[in-house]
Amino acid sequence: MLSVDEARTRILALLASTGDEIVTLADAAGRVLAAPVVARLTQPPFDVSAMDGFALRADDATIGTQLRIIGTAPAGHPFAGAVGPGEAVRLFTGSVVPAGADCIVIQEDTEHTDTTVTIRDAGHRGKHVRGAGLDFTTGDTLLEPGRRLTARDIGLAAAANHPWLTVHRKPVIAILATGDEIAMPGETIPPGGIVSSNSHALAAFVRANGGIPVILPIALDDRATIAAAARSAEHADLLITTGGASVGTHDLVQAGLCDLGLDVDFWKIAMRPGKPLMFGRIGRLPVLGLPGNPVSAMICALLFAKPAIERLSGLPGTAPRTEPALCTTPLPANDHRADHLRATIARADDGSWTVTPFGPQDSSMLRRLARADAVVLRAPDAPTAPAGTIVDIIRLTDCGL
Repeated sequence: MLSVDEARTRILALLASTGDEIVTLADAAGRVLAAPVVARLTQPPFDVSAMDGFALRADDATIGTQLRIIGTAPAGHPFAGAVGPGEAVRLFTGSVVPAGADCIVIQEDTEHTDTTVTIRDAGHRGKHVRGAGLDFTTGDTLLEPGRRLTARDIGLAAAANHPWLTVHRKPVIAILATGDEIAMPGETIPPGGIVSSNSHALAAFVRANGGIPVILPIALDDRATIAAAARSAEHADLLITTGGASVGTHDLVQAGLCDLGLDVDFWKIAMRPGKPLMFGRIGRLPVLGLPGNPVSAMICALLFAKPAIERLSGLPGTAPRTEPALCTTPLPANDHRADHLRATIARADDGSWTVTPFGPQDSSMLRRLARADAVVLRAPDAPTAPAGTIVDIIRLTDCGL
């Protein structure tokens, strides 16, 4: 069986980013930039005041000097003349610094009337002046491709006068749950059956990670039905199946997909939960087969679907970020499979993080997954560890889970 890292590497090696599209700036947040953002102007375009105060010559900015106020220039209404010796112009934050002035004395450091201002604290050349191009100049590359755009990035692109941005198209992820025993929420549950949670949980996960989920109707345990359902996903960027990927008599996903020409790259991962994971291709369509147990499906989505969606979205695609935490309970020795223990985290008195795994870790226990803050990573063949051991964790909310 493959290791988690080997499986993830093989998945990413067969994936490429989607094509480009142009979107409005208002729709660009969270998208992955596909072309550089280059400044179309200089910011600020001219010297401006950083404070409310008076523009004057630095030579006049000495304590006790009284100057004649020759005008007022609110932001957006530049003063048309020039400041000469013994003169000052009333300015406000963002006002253009008039010609001849090279210093701003803030209003708190003056005494002034409608016609005169007396300096009470000395100034110097450039004080409280934001010089033209302080932030960026025309032609500067402000944002590089391959960056998931934040609100800060949107603000920067707007300031650089970009109403549109070129981004990678959001990948379309088709989700196919299989099994005679499952029904969608609100539907009639078959005898001996259960409500399927995987389709909706995976759709929420896909959406949180930048993809567009398409939930397909449940496919019964029949290879022809499975093949027909998968055929409807041929225009997606990735097909995720859940259930039917094991070796039981009724686990027919591989058989049904092989009828469409599935080329299996690998099957079975040395991990818990989630051993029966499959990856392959049907022509150009990558297929990621997840286990049917809901916790197994979501842990596999965390470790494999998330980086796959990232790669399709124009990002490199990486393992979820880990961080250290002190485990409050002893941990038993692990077997040959990497383990992923659902756990809660808390802040210790010294400011560090502690983590407490739940008791039973059964892969059907969605309630505990919903209560979990993180998973604790246990390497294959890890020895017993006493309480107080530092372990690696993955925060679930950081990953859209």
